[in-house]
Amino acid sequence: MADRHSSYPPLADYAIIGDCRSAALISRNGSVDWLCLPRFDGPSLFGALLDRRRGGSFAVHPAASFTTRRRYLERTNVLETTLATDGGTARLVDLMPVASEEEKRRQLAPEHEVLRMLEGVDGEVDLQIQCDPRPHYGALIPALDDRGPLGYCFQYGAEALVLRSDIPLERAPSQPGLRGRVRLRRGERRFISLAYAHREPAVLPLLGEAAEHRLAQTIQWWHGWASRCRYDGVHRDAVVRSMLTLKLMSYAPSGAVIAAPTTSLPERIGGVRNWDYRYCWLRDASLTMRALMDLGYDDEARAFLAWMLHSTRLTWPELNILYDVHGDTHLPERELDHLEGYAESRPVRVGNGAADQLQLDVYGEVADAVFEFVRRGGRLDRTTARLLVGLGHTVCRRWREPDEGIWEVRGGRRHHTYSKAMCWVALDRLIRLSEAGHLKAPISTFAPQRDAIRAAIEARGYNRTLRSYVSVFDGDDLDASLLLLARYRYAEPTAPRMIETCERVHERLGVNGLLYRYLVEDGLPPGEGAFGIASFWGITCRCLQSDLDGAASALARLCSLANDVGLFGEEIDPATGAQLGNFPQAFTHVGLIDAALALGIAKQQRREQPARVRSSDPGAAG
Repeated sequence: MADRHSSYPPLADYAIIGDCRSAALISRNGSVDWLCLPRFDGPSLFGALLDRRRGGSFAVHPAASFTTRRRYLERTNVLETTLATDGGTARLVDLMPVASEEEKRRQLAPEHEVLRMLEGVDGEVDLQIQCDPRPHYGALIPALDDRGPLGYCFQYGAEALVLRSDIPLERAPSQPGLRGRVRLRRGERRFISLAYAHREPAVLPLLGEAAEHRLAQTIQWWHGWASRCRYDGVHRDAVVRSMLTLKLMSYAPSGAVIAAPTTSLPERIGGVRNWDYRYCWLRDASLTMRALMDLGYDDEARAFLAWMLHSTRLTWPELNILYDVHGDTHLPERELDHLEGYAESRPVRVGNGAADQLQLDVYGEVADAVFEFVRRGGRLDRTTARLLVGLGHTVCRRWREPDEGIWEVRGGRRHHTYSKAMCWVALDRLIRLSEAGHLKAPISTFAPQRDAIRAAIEARGYNRTLRSYVSVFDGDDLDASLLLLARYRYAEPTAPRMIETCERVHERLGVNGLLYRYLVEDGLPPGEGAFGIASFWGITCRCLQSDLDGAASALARLCSLANDVGLFGEEIDPATGAQLGNFPQAFTHVGLIDAALALGIAKQQRREQPARVRSSDPGAAG
């Protein structure tokens, strides 16, 4: 097994750069192994992440054996990789340039650019360069034209990549792509720029001082953005890195936040749980809104809410569970048989069949996100208010139906307790908004339905023998999503049933400080890691129950499992700490932020009222 997979770096070896429209994953060895254009869910240009032989890559590394050390330049998404050999040390700085709107008006820039700066640090280092794009998920080898001083142009259809460098590059004999080699001494700098154009004349980015300017401009832009973070609590570096990662995975033109920039990275190496996460899920909308607003990013929160309300209008009065960055729900799933998959984990999928599922919890997510927006001073227009009331009517009509549940299981619909609870949340928030005068909901209709949902949950969603809420009605299995019943104030965090549920979830689903999301058959071959965001939910629940020492210890343990540049994937192998699933995963980072905020609030409340046990939920004041 080890030999077969040895050519694939561990997922933790990857770092991400991006321009808030797309993103690239770069390995510890300086290879761009994943880049999709023109946006996150576009076809890949570099896909060695999913097929080392056919996917294509863009590598810069020493010719001799070397070791690496990485970091992001402080408070930026500019990646620095230090490459050390016996003969010397060089550094590689990678970025996708970004600029303010004013700067964009003053300068002509490519639609997208990957800029790589190479610099000698000490001694002499011979560096090798190889650029081999394979558009459309490795299905194409693009035509290559030498344009002399204008660089090289890779062309395919209506798209073009222009590669320019002050390092001599040439075609590789009997191989596609370009190759080059350069010797760098201390203080010497070189640039490589790869620019993208689609259905428009290509902009040729300048090198030298102009490239230095784009590097400085990008560092300044990220510094300015990160400086707006008003968090000053525990694990601040991890929280700021999480916010920077979320910003990278937000699509600036619409405000959407994607779940991850990758597809088909396996939840178990060699397994089939390989999904396309380059879309936007409603299920984490509320926690994302809270994270953005609590940390001072009100503009991003408003943009995210605007995207969410726009998208949901397209399917109103029903909600889909996922949308693309512009709100489209037509995301047909297909398999790419020509790719072997990460470490031979097949199939490789694009699109996501879960788009056709029914998940009733999303109504509560949307309503609670709007509730949080209003609680912090936001206002609703008439159209939005009418839309929300329509969603409430849908909840009243459909909450008795079974659904696929929050985890998008493909084993059929069931009566999931969490889904019912989030239907309760939806009606509860709409009633409260109506009572506060923000919209006009038919309370005489909504309130009895809300009460009926609670009665059903308490009668069939709680197992008296197990002394816990359970995954599905009349069942005896547990699910980490039950921890959120306290977060969304369906249950008082310190109510006996909630305390018992938290204990049972940790007993049955916990291992090495992490939580599985569930441990039951779900229609697919078994085997996956512990779930990142579920593990952070466990910490938030401890905070709400005033177990601050336990929460602090668990948060420290979890933060230590990030990779060397602070990134988390969707899942973590409890035995080895290896990252699993699509990487990096936005909602794992949302969970980290939420847990850190909850711990800080709980500590503050304890300091202010040491003799009084109280909830730490910031949503309680609504």
